Amino acid sequence: MKRQPTHIFEKDISNCGLTGFISKTGKLVEGEVIIKSITLMHDRGNGLGGGFAAYGIYPDYKEFFAFHLMYESGMALQLTEEYLEEHFFVEQQEDIPTRRIAAIANPPVFKRYFVKPLETADYKEAVEFQNMTVEDVIVGHVMRINNEIEGAFVVSSGKNMGAFKGVGYPEEIADFFRLEEYKGYIWTAHNRFPTNTPGWWGGAHPFTLLDWSIVHNGEISSYGINKRYLEMYGYLCTMLTDTEVVAYMLDLLIRKHGLTPELASMALAAPFWDMIDTLPEDERQLLTAIRQVYGSGLLNGPFAILFASNEGLIGLNDRVKLRPLVCATKDDFVYMASEEAAIREICPAPDHVWSPRGGEPVIAKLNPGVF
Repeated sequence: MKRQPTHIFEKDISNCGLTGFISKTGKLVEGEVIIKSITLMHDRGNGLGGGFAAYGIYPDYKEFFAFHLMYESGMALQLTEEYLEEHFFVEQQEDIPTRRIAAIANPPVFKRYFVKPLETADYKEAVEFQNMTVEDVIVGHVMRINNEIEGAFVVSSGKNMGAFKGVGYPEEIADFFRLEEYKGYIWTAHNRFPTNTPGWWGGAHPFTLLDWSIVHNGEISSYGINKRYLEMYGYLCTMLTDTEVVAYMLDLLIRKHGLTPELASMALAAPFWDMIDTLPEDERQLLTAIRQVYGSGLLNGPFAILFASNEGLIGLNDRVKLRPLVCATKDDFVYMASEEAAIREICPAPDHVWSPRGGEPVIAKLNPGVF
């Protein structure tokens, strides 16, 4: 009698694909490299979202906030530029270079602006009397544009970085935005397979705020409580996608509350209580405090995320590792991806390859003094 196989040896797609790398010494790498890596994972998406984040791409304007704006109408463009003129000094503005490709029809309009806030009366009051930083002011403007100007969306707003995303496979989005013309020392990329949120241009990954950028594979089932918690601090979730809360949560925990990336990761993917109870006293008290203070910031559901800033790249799984994440090193480079093959496609002989445990952050920072 012929026996039935006990396993079906088919590729486990597990939804979205993500990949990224950092040169810890600040070497600039052409966009073709990250495109090659994410294209290998074509089957992890369904054509409803692709995107990239790149750091170090605007050295001539590195002291300015680089606003990437997406417009769905001419009125949205007009109202937004009037708003920017009222509140910002605009050093340079231009269309984001794109090319026409057959796979993308009727895309939104994309422009970028290199700006600094004007020291208006409102600005001075916010900084001097409300103890707000320049970054706080930028966050407030981003929230207002996204929430109040219909058809206008801030795709990214950090310094010397930018996000490029849309509806399509990532290799199509890369072709559309001519990403082979850019060079960066950190790159991340995402191939989307939306399951319970819409596939639209603003809902593609990465999600950003200031120089934070997030790409995510999985589902944030705690989105509701995370969203309500963030709203208490003035963050408005308008992109109709659960991943948006992660970008804002990291800004709150690290920039606003001063947590280290390690502690912020513990808040997002905190160990279970029964595990905390077995730890030495100092660790137990620390993790107990984090869970009690940031219980509403805990991310539930399956996820693997890469989050980047101008200082480094971090990879993190949910605490029971329900989504794949593989890491590797080679010389001064650190690679992170959904599949080892996506790493070996651009780094055929890595020095070290491993899969981090659930809830264990992999943190790759720029070497001291690089920038």
